[in-house]
This record gives sequence, C-alpha cells and structure tokens, in this order.
Amino acid sequence: MPKMKTDRGAAARFRVTGSGKIMRRQANRGHLLEKKSSVRTRRLGRSVEVSSGDRRQVKRLLGI
Repeated sequence: MPKMKTDRGAAARFRVTGSGKIMRRQANRGHLLEKKSSVRTRRLGRSVEVSSGDRRQVKRLLGI
C-alpha cells in the first residue's frame, strides 16, 4: 500500500514542536481589530496547543 500523503492545508495550519505537541494559531485575529482590546489581540497572537479531542484527526492529516 502506498504512503499516506500529508494534507497540505493541515501542514500550513499546524506545526509540531520538538517535544511532539501540535500547535495552532488562534481565531479572531484576522480583521475588525479596532474594537478588540490590545490585551486581547496580543493574547490571540500566541500559538496554542491543539485540544485533546482534535489531536487524533490532526495527526492523521499530518501523517504523524
């Protein structure tokens, strides 16, 4: 059977750290930033770990 191909859309959205965590960007930082507080936009700029419920599906898409 051939190898699984990496989903390129998933590869652009997720990255794997050295310790094996899957990180993602946060939503709500794309537009309409004027009404959002500086604290909120700064917090949304950080990447966060993928939740445990989504981890299995993301790993399959990334071919991990």
